Amino acid sequence: MTATVEERKATNKALIDEVLKAYPEKMAKRRAKHLGTFEEGKPDCGVKSNIKSLPGVMTIRGCAYAGSKGVVWGPIKDMIHISHGPVGCGQYSWAARRNYYIGTTGIDTFVTMQFTSDFQEKDIVFGGDKKLDKIIDEIQVLFPLNKGISIQSECPIGLIGDDIEAVSKKKAKEYEGHTIVPVRCEGFRGVSQSLGHHLANDAIRDWVFDKVDPNKRPDFVSTPYDVAIIGDYNIGGDAWSSRILLEEIGLRVIAQWSGDGSIAELENTPKAKLNVLHCYRSMNYISRHMEEKYGIPWVEYNFFGPSMIEKSLREIASHFDDTIKANAEKVIAKYRPLMDAVLARFKPRLQGKKVMLFVGGLRPRHVIGAYEDLGMDVVGTGYEFGHNDDYQRTTHYVKDGTLIYDDVTGYEFEKFVEQVQPDLVGSGIKEKYVFQKMGVPFRQMHSWDYSGPYHGYDGFAIFARDMDMAISSPIWSLTTAPWKKAA
Repeated sequence: MTATVEERKATNKALIDEVLKAYPEKMAKRRAKHLGTFEEGKPDCGVKSNIKSLPGVMTIRGCAYAGSKGVVWGPIKDMIHISHGPVGCGQYSWAARRNYYIGTTGIDTFVTMQFTSDFQEKDIVFGGDKKLDKIIDEIQVLFPLNKGISIQSECPIGLIGDDIEAVSKKKAKEYEGHTIVPVRCEGFRGVSQSLGHHLANDAIRDWVFDKVDPNKRPDFVSTPYDVAIIGDYNIGGDAWSSRILLEEIGLRVIAQWSGDGSIAELENTPKAKLNVLHCYRSMNYISRHMEEKYGIPWVEYNFFGPSMIEKSLREIASHFDDTIKANAEKVIAKYRPLMDAVLARFKPRLQGKKVMLFVGGLRPRHVIGAYEDLGMDVVGTGYEFGHNDDYQRTTHYVKDGTLIYDDVTGYEFEKFVEQVQPDLVGSGIKEKYVFQKMGVPFRQMHSWDYSGPYHGYDGFAIFARDMDMAISSPIWSLTTAPWKKAA
């Protein structure tokens, strides 16, 4: 029997109270602010966010370096991104995301390569500016087709006071016309990787936009239908799926940020007529800047699941003329039979299944519509590094009584899943094996468990198949958690 909204709220409150009992009083009081139940009509989800994680708990967040190098700058394919500092940060983040790109690795594209200044003790003592200068010279000799270099600073750089800006200016003069960008994204900065996104956006503003006059690009011919895809990292080909739909309705994509993107596309973007923003958390800063400085409007879109795709296509088309609006309706009609076939196959198998999410970026809200298209019920969701405006936007997606957890600790998430008993958990690689050992079907929703794309109409067919495959696998009834087996 399905619980009523009030029963669900009461159950969630009791569950949160029970989980908080495990903490010392002071910690329980602080963590209580991050856990709650969404109440319809409220302006946000009622939880605190973007606050430093508590020492001693198992947080799932990353650092500012991860936000800059791993998310914003790293996927720009024709630039070389130096992890400036000890080898560990660059090694750990090396090719960790599937940012698909076109090109030949090591010749004109460098996304999956790892470049590090490999700091040693003497570099900490005497400084690394001379080493960085030499590294840039070596890169120019070994990889002459690179179109630019970014310097992603690790923690020691900020602590010892290296002047990466001075080195960047010096080398940019030596290699005239070459973009060299220093990014002050030391890992200790800020609360999480979220500040790294902001710092990376500011570096694009200061070291790319402010160095290039968009009106002095004789090779660029503008059209009334120019758009830029902002905040899509092409995980498993997602940006390509989005691009297909935008081009089908008659728009011209002049830039992708930053999956399969190039430095030239960044430079082109101030000529766009509209910025379509996928990951609000990582790229709203630069979108707002372009709106203020260049007068380019931006719109957040969601291409997960047919309901949201239709809504987003119409929203994007509304910024253009009647031809684009008519084309959007034609594209929606074209793909409806495909969507009907996907739903006919998978919805009867997934109807009523409960899902709990905990992811970064936009996924804790954007994928809810895709699950609901399949008849599934998202009963809990939360962000690793969300801000209050993320939770405000989440109110448009979640149902009354949904369990909300911000920066959830490993202990809290495990207990929530134990009690709620969802049919599927969608989270990250750090959580995957815990829940699989508990016998709970799981999908890795940061990089689609090496599947994808999940965007667009074709992507929804893959999404539906993957969710069904996870839930319907017979393995869950054949396994016992190791700790239960031992008992």
